[in-house]
Amino acid sequence: MADEPAAPRRVLVLAGHLVDAPARGVPRFPPERLARVTAAVEAVLDTLRAGPSDLAFTQGASGGDLILAEACVARGVRLQLVQPLPEQEFLRRSVLPSADGAQWAKRYRALRRWYATPPLTLPASAAADCGGASVFERCNVWMLGQALAWGADKLTLVCLWDGGDGDGSGGTRHLVELVRQHGSHVEWIDLRRL
Repeated sequence: MADEPAAPRRVLVLAGHLVDAPARGVPRFPPERLARVTAAVEAVLDTLRAGPSDLAFTQGASGGDLILAEACVARGVRLQLVQPLPEQEFLRRSVLPSADGAQWAKRYRALRRWYATPPLTLPASAAADCGGASVFERCNVWMLGQALAWGADKLTLVCLWDGGDGDGSGGTRHLVELVRQHGSHVEWIDLRRL
């Protein structure tokens, strides 16, 4: 069909830690690292030659997800948001709690205006039947399935991560482990070095 997009050259899954909330005890992604993080993201996407022939999936949370997504959009990468919760609830839980949450929400809305395609939202039945897994874990699995549909050989996870555990289940570590289980490539931007 003429309306069907071409198969992507590479499929990127974008994930990363949220910018620290103001009350966070031990810093992980403090706001003062934004410039260094953005430069590191640009460098990785340059190395991957990310562009219009690629497709990216992300949830769109503040921090790593949005910085990566914005850099992809600037390169013409097709982007699909895949979220564990209805959009307004997702914003409340994964965008607004960060330092300068209102600014992150503005960045999220600007990204959304760029694409007519609405976010894919984890079906309520899948969210309710997580078998003990959080909706964020379930969404990681679902998003990875969307990406793997194009082939594990095309998949690259680009993640902004400190190498540690997350604040809850379904974080960046979980997604890194899932991608590695499938033998796909991981481009790790190590927050500890920025």
